[in-house]
Amino acid sequence: MIRTARPQDLDAIAALHTRARATYYQGRVPQEVYGGEAELARCREGWARALVRAGAEGGVFCAEQDGVLTGVAAFRTADGESTLTQLHVDPDHWRRGTGAALHAACLDAWRRAGAARARLEVYEHNLRAQSFYAALGWRPEPEAARSGSHVTLWLRVGAVSGE
Repeated sequence: MIRTARPQDLDAIAALHTRARATYYQGRVPQEVYGGEAELARCREGWARALVRAGAEGGVFCAEQDGVLTGVAAFRTADGESTLTQLHVDPDHWRRGTGAALHAACLDAWRRAGAARARLEVYEHNLRAQSFYAALGWRPEPEAARSGSHVTLWLRVGAVSGE
């Protein structure tokens, strides 16, 4: 089930985010960058801001199965463009459609907001995520500059069906 995140989801969201990041950063980035109490606190602060910002400026969706949070996505929308700022699935729930369902919820929200296109940044070594996004139609912009260790991808959003 995909639903709008609630303030009481904050701790579960931060913990899931931390677990998911560990899978693609491990062995490439120092552990203190993606793990430990200080990073979990920083992550929790970021998600708290995203939950407050949700509404006119963006949204946060949760995937839930049997009362357990299995995924989370956050985005911002401004000036006809959306940015997918986060999309994480608990590694124990990979390849079950959770990420695709979260992506579909974001895409619906972007269309309702009138966004013409969306962007995201994905860690250059996270080939699993890059493959996932490519299958959903996200493409790099060849002339776009890299953002540090991340690749920028773009998606044409299109109009809501029936409008």
